Amino acid sequence: MLITIILLLLLLFRIGYLQFIDGNMLKQKAYMQQTSDRSVNPKRGTIYDSTGEKILAISSTVQTVTVNPTVIENKEGVAKKLSELFDLEYESVLKKLNKRSSIEKIASKVDNDKANELRIWLSENNITHGVNIDEDTKRYYPYNNLASQIIGFCGSDNQGLSGIESKYEEVLKGKKGSISRITDAAGSQIDDTSEEYIDPINGDDLVLTINATIQGIAEKYLKEACIDNVCTDGGNVIIMNPQNGEILAMAGYPDYNLNDPFAVDESLAKEEQSQKMQSLWRNKAISDTYEPGSTFKLVTASSALQEGITTTDKSGEFYCKGFIEVAGVKMKCWRYYRPHGSESLRDALMNSCNPVFIGLGQKLGVKTYYSYLRKFGFFKTTGIDIPGEAGSIFLKEEKVGPVELGTIAFGQRFEVTPIQMATMLSTIANNGVYIKPHLVKKIISNSEKDENGNPKITEIEIEKGEQVISEETSKNVLSMMQTVVAEGTGKNAKVEGYNIGGKTGTSEDGVNTGKYVTSFIGVAPIENPQMVLLVTLYNPTGEGGHQGGGVAAPVAGKIFKEVLEYLDIPKS
Repeated sequence: MLITIILLLLLLFRIGYLQFIDGNMLKQKAYMQQTSDRSVNPKRGTIYDSTGEKILAISSTVQTVTVNPTVIENKEGVAKKLSELFDLEYESVLKKLNKRSSIEKIASKVDNDKANELRIWLSENNITHGVNIDEDTKRYYPYNNLASQIIGFCGSDNQGLSGIESKYEEVLKGKKGSISRITDAAGSQIDDTSEEYIDPINGDDLVLTINATIQGIAEKYLKEACIDNVCTDGGNVIIMNPQNGEILAMAGYPDYNLNDPFAVDESLAKEEQSQKMQSLWRNKAISDTYEPGSTFKLVTASSALQEGITTTDKSGEFYCKGFIEVAGVKMKCWRYYRPHGSESLRDALMNSCNPVFIGLGQKLGVKTYYSYLRKFGFFKTTGIDIPGEAGSIFLKEEKVGPVELGTIAFGQRFEVTPIQMATMLSTIANNGVYIKPHLVKKIISNSEKDENGNPKITEIEIEKGEQVISEETSKNVLSMMQTVVAEGTGKNAKVEGYNIGGKTGTSEDGVNTGKYVTSFIGVAPIENPQMVLLVTLYNPTGEGGHQGGGVAAPVAGKIFKEVLEYLDIPKS
C-alpha cells in the first residue's frame, strides 16, 4: 500500500509537471506535428512621391511554389518539371523532394504565367496533393533609376536593405498570413479536412517629400554636368524647402536601377564588383564628407553680423592686400596676384575674399565661432530619416589655434556632409530658425481606419530648432548672396526674372591629392525662399576647370530655372 501511494504521488507530480510546467511547450510541439503551415507574404506598402500620384515603389502579385515531399509519389517526374520550368538544377530539386519534411520551398517570385503553366501540368498529370502554389509579392520600381539612392531596394525575402525601404521596414513590411492544414504523424494531409487561411496584413504606404518631377530635373542636369566636366568621383544635388525642411530632391551620380540593384560589370573581380555595387548604392549627400570651401563663408558672415562685429555695406571697412598674416603665418587670398583692395562685407562675399573672412574669424574667437557651428548643427548629424548619415570632422575646440581658426573661417581643413550644408542655408533662409530635413511626408495605414472609415493618415511633424541668427541678420545675408549671383562669382547661376542668392565654393579633396570639390549653394526667390539648392561635383577634370563659379554655378542656374517654373513661382 505504501509503495502504491508513493507511485500514485509520483504519477500525480509527473502529470502536474507535464500539464503546468511543460504544457505550453508540448502544446506547441503537438500543433507543429499535427499541422502543415505555409506562410503568405503581405503586400509591402506603396511608396509615393510628394504629390501622392506618382508611384515610386509598389508590390505586384507573384507566386511561391513549395512542396510536401511526404505525399508526392512521382518524385522524379515532378522534379524534372519543376527544374525545367524554373530553370533549376534537377538534382537539387530531387534532393528536396526526397527529404522527410512537410514543406520545402522550390521557387519564389514566380510570375503568374509560369504559375499557371505549372497548374495546368499538375491537372493534366492528376497531381492534387503535395505541390503548393501560394500568393506572394515582388517589389517593383516604375521609374527604374529615379531617386535610387533615396528609395533603396529589397532583398529576395522582401526585406528592405537600403534607403527608405530599410529605414521604414517596420512600417512597410506588413504582417504575414498563413495557410494551415491538419496532417497525420507522417506529415501527410488528412482527407476531408479543410485548410485554414489567415489573411496577411498589408504594409502601410509612405508619401515622400521627394517630388518626382523635381527629382528628375536634378538628376538630368547632375548627370549632364558630371559627364561634361569629367567628374571622376560623381556628384550630388540637394533641393530643400527651407520653410518646412522637406527634401524636394536628392540626386546622386552615378546611380543604379532599383529593379536590378545587383547588376554590375561581370568582367570585374568579385571584390571589385562588390565595391562597385556599394559605391552605387551609397548616398554621398548624407554618407560622405567634404571640405565645403568658400560656401562656408556664409557661416562666418552670419556669425559676424549676428555678433555685431561688422555690417554689410560699410565702404572701405576691409582691405585686401593679397594676404593676411596670422600668428606669423602668411595666409593668401585666392586672388593674391591681384588683390581686391578696399571692400565692404558685401564686396568681400561677392569676391570670395579669404583675408576678410580670416580676419572675421579672429575677431569672433574660437569659443564664439564654435558656438555658432554648434547652433547651425555642424557637431551632430541632422537626423534625416534615411540610414547611413555621417557626422562632420572638426578639430576639437581646445586644439584650435589662430591659424586653424582662420582656415576654418574660409572653409578649409574640416569636413561636413552636403545635407549639413543644405540645412545650414535653410536655417538662414528660414528667418534664422534651424529646420530639420526629412524625406517622409506622411504614412497611410492599410490596417487602421479613422472615425470616418478612411485609412488613418499620420502626418510627419515639422521639427524646428532654436533661433540661430535673427531675422534681420537672415535678410542681410540673403541680400549679400543675391549680390554674389548678380555681380560676383556666382553670376553663372542667374535666371532671368528671379532674384537668386548663392555662393560658390572650391576646395581640395584631401591634402596633396590633386583632386578638387567644386560646389554652389543657393536660395530662391530671395524675397520668399521656396528652395535651397546645393550642387556638389567631385573632382571635375574637364576643360572647364574646377572653379565653383565656372563649373557648379551654371548647373545650379539650369536647375533653378526649371524648378522655379515648375513650382509656378511668379517672376519678380
